[in-house]
Amino acid sequence: MAAGQTDIDGALDKLRHLPYEDLGFAKLDHHRALRGSLPEVVLGQGKTAEQVVAIAERLVERSGRLLVTRIDSDVFQQLRERVPDATYHEVARAATVDRHPGEVLRGICLVCAGTADLPVAEEAAVTAELMGNRVDRVYDVGVAGLHRLLDHLPQLGEARVLVVVAGMEGALPSVVSGLIAAPVIAVPTSIGYGASFQGIAPLLTMLNSCAPGVAVVNIDNGFGAGYLAAVINRLAHTKTETPDRSED
Repeated sequence: MAAGQTDIDGALDKLRHLPYEDLGFAKLDHHRALRGSLPEVVLGQGKTAEQVVAIAERLVERSGRLLVTRIDSDVFQQLRERVPDATYHEVARAATVDRHPGEVLRGICLVCAGTADLPVAEEAAVTAELMGNRVDRVYDVGVAGLHRLLDHLPQLGEARVLVVVAGMEGALPSVVSGLIAAPVIAVPTSIGYGASFQGIAPLLTMLNSCAPGVAVVNIDNGFGAGYLAAVINRLAHTKTETPDRSED
């Protein structure tokens, strides 16, 4: 670019496809943040503690930001020995690092049906917050007591995008979408009695929603929902107004 052989857009295009770092057991894509809103995210589930720590240490060294999902406190303690500024989010079972915090955007509302769904809901919240968003939480408002949800209608109506988490029969996203104009990201959880089939029943309910504006992620996929909500919210701010830089 300095020699005048390419412009900024051309240089960024080349950076997007630069080689990855090969650790043998993992290939780390350090340039993923150029193609998305986060560096590569580490799914802790199924990995040894040593693998999680090695991957996380290399990623945060390059980017200054880190999200590790589905780890317990024992794995986190080993991670913190190598990454002292890591924070553990116990309910979400996730660890984060953000050495370069920036603007904070309002507009995401997280609605959770029951207390048992909180681990998935908090995974979504932690993801969206690391991506620079303020997340308003409305918890324990399942359809078994609909008046609890209706008490929060003014708050729901201010959101640019809503993440709605529910297990059992999974009806809550349809109810919210029927009341609110903003898009709804529905997250089925594996919480429920036998006939919920570990989340298949709420997944099918959400996929068959008669309310418009509902998108559905996979069972227990709080990370995917939080990421999508953050992308939608950033686009909404870009098109409509200057972002709110206050965390209050």
